[in-house]
Amino acid sequence: MAHRRTATTTAQPSGARQPLAEAYAYCRDVTRDHAKSFYFCAQFLPVAKRQAIYAVYALCRHLDDVVDKADGRSPDDTRSLLESWRGRLVESGPDDHPALVAWRDASTAFEVPVELAEELMQGVLMDLAQSRYATYEELEVYCYRVASVVGLMTSRIFGYSDDRALDRAVDLGTAMQLTNICRDVGEDARLGRIYIPLEDLERFGVPEEDLLENRYSPSFVRLMQFQIERARGLYKNAEPGIAWLSADSRMTVRLSSRIYGQILGRIERNGYDVLSQRAYVPFHRKLATLPRVWLETKLQ
Repeated sequence: MAHRRTATTTAQPSGARQPLAEAYAYCRDVTRDHAKSFYFCAQFLPVAKRQAIYAVYALCRHLDDVVDKADGRSPDDTRSLLESWRGRLVESGPDDHPALVAWRDASTAFEVPVELAEELMQGVLMDLAQSRYATYEELEVYCYRVASVVGLMTSRIFGYSDDRALDRAVDLGTAMQLTNICRDVGEDARLGRIYIPLEDLERFGVPEEDLLENRYSPSFVRLMQFQIERARGLYKNAEPGIAWLSADSRMTVRLSSRIYGQILGRIERNGYDVLSQRAYVPFHRKLATLPRVWLETKLQ
């Protein structure tokens, strides 16, 4: 699946057709409204790459919403709906959704394998069938499908000069998904989901009921400290891969990594209480991150 894209790619999504322009505008708005940090970081990309990144996010968002906003649909009906989307992606079915219109154009321009979108769908489907993960190895499969695969998609758009960049993209995707999991422990528990591996709960003496009943304890703090260090290790592993990306994409990827990683610090500042509050990076902190990241990227 891996293939090399050089740092000099000039692929351009064709925005001349009005329906296509509207589709990209829809994807931009979805990204701006639902992924503020991602949108902020994407502003440092060339226009063509930025549009393609919006298309990837909007597709991911739509597929995720099919499951998270099922509106009373049965799991079988939700699977059928996702399967219809899989067919449209693979078999070039009707272009009746702007995210699909933009995705097709962007994935063609930047040679993003459709198999990656299929893998993403498999990850989304896991949320229909699985609400617990016994081991970290099980969780890694989920993280790969719902996050690392996105890193592999976007790597084709960013451009890269060394195939090792793809392995580092997998690490960064997993790090970001683990960050989401740490941040959303309370929200997920209220939905009956626990993504932290059960083996870790047992190791630190935290019963499932503590998460489900919003019970904060010293054992829970130690559990969260362990999860945060695991995520930080993956951010560190991912860092060398940025140097193999196209020069015009490094700022966006490094900034995304830094800002998302700061969520972990916010969790620590909140006393590891992710059961009753949501950690986030305020806009002024994102702005404050810019100069150092710009300098690091410039000197690379």
